[in-house]
Amino acid sequence: MKIIIAGGGTGGHVFPGIAVAQELKRIYENINIVFVGTAQGIESRVVPKEGFDIRLINIEGIVGKGVLRRFRSALKIPASLNSSRSIIKSIKPDLVFGVGGYSSGPVLLMAYLMGIPTMIHEQNSVPGLTNKILSKFVDIIAVTYQESLSFFPKGRTYLTGNPVRQDIIKGNKTRGCEVFDLEKGLFTVFVFGGSLGASSINRAMSEALMYLGEFKDKIQFIHQTGEKDLDDVREFYRSKGFMGAVIPFAHNMADAYAAADLIISRAGATTLAEVTACGKAAILIPYPYAAARHQELNARKLWDMGAAQMILESELNGKTLSQLVIHLFENPDAVSEMERVSKTLGRPDAAQRIVELMKGLVKNKKGG
Repeated sequence: MKIIIAGGGTGGHVFPGIAVAQELKRIYENINIVFVGTAQGIESRVVPKEGFDIRLINIEGIVGKGVLRRFRSALKIPASLNSSRSIIKSIKPDLVFGVGGYSSGPVLLMAYLMGIPTMIHEQNSVPGLTNKILSKFVDIIAVTYQESLSFFPKGRTYLTGNPVRQDIIKGNKTRGCEVFDLEKGLFTVFVFGGSLGASSINRAMSEALMYLGEFKDKIQFIHQTGEKDLDDVREFYRSKGFMGAVIPFAHNMADAYAAADLIISRAGATTLAEVTACGKAAILIPYPYAAARHQELNARKLWDMGAAQMILESELNGKTLSQLVIHLFENPDAVSEMERVSKTLGRPDAAQRIVELMKGLVKNKKGG
């Protein structure tokens, strides 16, 4: 079997695609999987490291851009369609799978025009523009949330959850303590704001340490800062005498999740899929400038169901963050209940569900 996985731009689009690719490789010994994205997107760096081939097209997003940028982006569409057609002709895929992001648009459109089975996945509760357009003609739409079903055509839309890489749910707490130089038995908080870090979270967490002084022998941290804020945040932890690891990037996310009693993070769809698949309690700080406020909507869903707490960016500061950390530290039953609900929301089998839909679609198309 030959599969093209198109899309990217951010980890929220790319990592679900990688999770599906890994599941396909687990099932099919001789499968050929090729990703299609852009040189600017995170996929150009991440996909090759995961052992998959990637082809690049030249396309830019339109949403949220100025008039000149939108015009420039529009001019690139014909060339991106031609590039997509050439890639599809050379690979001859049995199916093209879109994971969202503007780079998935021309590839899925061209696959449809060439009569190749097509399928997309929507990670967020409110779909992005690309998937809204693609849903008009693709064969199957897979969605993460029940609420998303109403945005797409009935009969072609399936609730699968958001695919999570299987290694994420295979972390080990003991190994995590060793890797991140943690004390066993201490309440552990894992703080991160995405692969590049989040300066507002870094500032608030540093400020929160000033209110957490009496807990420095009881609470420890894994804090992924990104490169830019690393030195300042690391010095703040050192000066306040807190234990843990302050790092630019957590290469071993699985063991970081396993070691953590509490997560403090943004509310991107992939992050929430990982947090719930691991059954973790969380304080979510949604990125306020996400398209269609999707991070806030994602976070509110977990908050409403009791799987997480939420602090809006406009309300984020060291005092509010420290108060919530102290509240959860002093109420282990509340943390346990959040973990229980989080686990019920997690869909660690989402990749398997998507692959089953792929298998059925390819079989039906060939049978027809």
